[in-house]
Amino acid sequence: MEKFVPVVVIKELSETDKILTALKASGINTAEITFRTACAKEAIAYACKNYPEMSIGAGTVINAQQCREALEAGAQFIVSPGLSVAVAEICRENNIPYYPGCVTPTEIMQALDLGITTVKFFPANVYGGLKALKALSGPFPQVKFIPTGGVDRSNIDEFLAFDKIAAIGGSFFVKEALEKMNS
Repeated sequence: MEKFVPVVVIKELSETDKILTALKASGINTAEITFRTACAKEAIAYACKNYPEMSIGAGTVINAQQCREALEAGAQFIVSPGLSVAVAEICRENNIPYYPGCVTPTEIMQALDLGITTVKFFPANVYGGLKALKALSGPFPQVKFIPTGGVDRSNIDEFLAFDKIAAIGGSFFVKEALEKMNS
């Protein structure tokens, strides 16, 4: 997994090329395309077909049906805002990485019971940020985190310096890449 996982919201399929081209130009070869829009499945399929050098995943996957649709479209990893046992089982059956949102010890223990050792920490700023991640790492030294929500250029280096960070997630990567491309 790359260190940066842009959270990509594609409202119209026509936006896909512009966003993925901008990310690539910024040196980012991963995109978590969210299931928040009507064209999410089509955008994932398009991205997987036209950007085979990129790691394309599905984000905001909240149930088994969305997970199956994302995998049918070619998603190479699945991200959820919370933990879904059904999604975890589908991902395990298909040998696809699943990064569920976990912010409490109980949720992390449930993820570990499912064989998951890398979790999304969302929204990071609301649940205590880096201080919380350091505290949770004590009882869970085997867990790596993908903080998302409230991570930006002002604090990204602090997060990246912590060895339990697998990657940083955020929509700000898309905004920066598009601004860079348009300047």
